[in-house]
Amino acid sequence: MSDVQNWVPQSVDVSVPSAARVYDYLLGGAHNFAVDRLMGEKAEEMMPNSRNAARLNRAFLRRAVRYMTDQGVRQFLDIGSGIPTVANVHEVAQDEAPDCRVVYVDRDPVAVAHGELIVAGNDRVGVLQADMRDPESILSSGEVKRLLDFDQPIGLLMLFMVHWVPDEADPQGLLKRYREALPSGSFLAISHMAGDHVNDDARSVTDRMSKAGGGDVTYRDRAELESFFGDFELVEPGLVKFAEWRPTGPGDISDDPAVNRIAFAGVGRKP
Repeated sequence: MSDVQNWVPQSVDVSVPSAARVYDYLLGGAHNFAVDRLMGEKAEEMMPNSRNAARLNRAFLRRAVRYMTDQGVRQFLDIGSGIPTVANVHEVAQDEAPDCRVVYVDRDPVAVAHGELIVAGNDRVGVLQADMRDPESILSSGEVKRLLDFDQPIGLLMLFMVHWVPDEADPQGLLKRYREALPSGSFLAISHMAGDHVNDDARSVTDRMSKAGGGDVTYRDRAELESFFGDFELVEPGLVKFAEWRPTGPGDISDDPAVNRIAFAGVGRKP
């Protein structure tokens, strides 16, 4: 326990599973505890494609970040980043362009504590504890002001994030605020659980994840998700199932067609 206390805030109960650490476990990361692995294993039992879904979402992240860097983007804001491990944004971006800057944002104090350790010594990367439903606290934060220049294009990522925001929290208004803050030439990437591909197993897993601090999942259809991009121009092939967005190889697609359809994903560009 003493090793754990070296990096985990004392206010965090490590006997309680964390949604961020469960996701890390499903990705094959090392930043999780036995209680998180137990929940991850239960998720796999109830919905055997949970691990593959996490992997495909991370594969979409890699493709989206590489696309943005190819378009000249050199700064990224990853909201709802979880624990930045296993092919994270700054590794992918800085591998393409070493001068890239990244700010990770998550409300989970343990995810933030892990993130601070992972990026320690990299002065082009920052970690911020904040809730996406309070955009002003993010956009006006010291870390964002230190690392991001809002006169230059920014890559904003909200992956497996907006489906945790219920309709009563006005996700349309939240996304509009973030879009308005971005300069011309910026990009917005979203992945979101698909409303047309929901079964009892998926609902049971997300119910368990909500008890681990994620919140309740709101499933939405394609038309509603497309509206989150506002007047941003969707990059080809548009808003599609996440395995269909510019796959580059077998690792981007599952052998199980059901997994490939479990979430929508898209990238939009601000005119």
